[in-house]
Amino acid sequence: MRLILFGPPGVGKGTQAQILSQKLNIPHISTGDMLREAVKNQTELGLKAKSYMDRGELVPDDVMIGIIKEVLSSEKCKNGFILDGFPRTLPQAKALDEIFEELKIKLDYVISLEVNDEEIIKRLTNRRVCRNCGAVYNLLIDKIPEDNKCPRCGGELYQRNDDNPDIIKNRLKVYRESTQIVLDYYAKKGILKSINGIGEINTIAQKIFESIGIKE
Repeated sequence: MRLILFGPPGVGKGTQAQILSQKLNIPHISTGDMLREAVKNQTELGLKAKSYMDRGELVPDDVMIGIIKEVLSSEKCKNGFILDGFPRTLPQAKALDEIFEELKIKLDYVISLEVNDEEIIKRLTNRRVCRNCGAVYNLLIDKIPEDNKCPRCGGELYQRNDDNPDIIKNRLKVYRESTQIVLDYYAKKGILKSINGIGEINTIAQKIFESIGIKE
């Protein structure tokens, strides 16, 4: 199965992508992972991307699309994939369609996890990240030691600078403005599945499975 996973920061995409990946035995491919892998492997496009990243600039669409094409045409994606973090604009969505056509890939579904802004702000302001191993925790659901150390490796837990309410509100505003037209684009194709992302993790996963015709 070939899926695109949509949702704003804090909606739980990573968790649901991991569940889907294990259930369907297909790779979860995030734009961040793709970039890191291309840079690590020192591919031509990876080196181009690194030059922008080193300057703190966004990687241009043409470079990002080239990297995505390389990944989607690789052996690991032959039986399907879950694409996360791309596309975010209508031109990107149309460019992705061209890649699918060239590689003879049929996109099955676009899954959009829907959570209201108030809930997202609550989740993200309670998020903590380990400086050492990068593990992510949430004060609302995870048991964090009183010494504020990572349960996994003992590293220091900290709150990201962009996990404050004002910045989160702006990030959500930008996300809504840029991606709504993309969701409309896929809705017109008849492949958009909107899922309520509030509730127990397994319950949400079950809703996703049902929406795309997967039985437990």
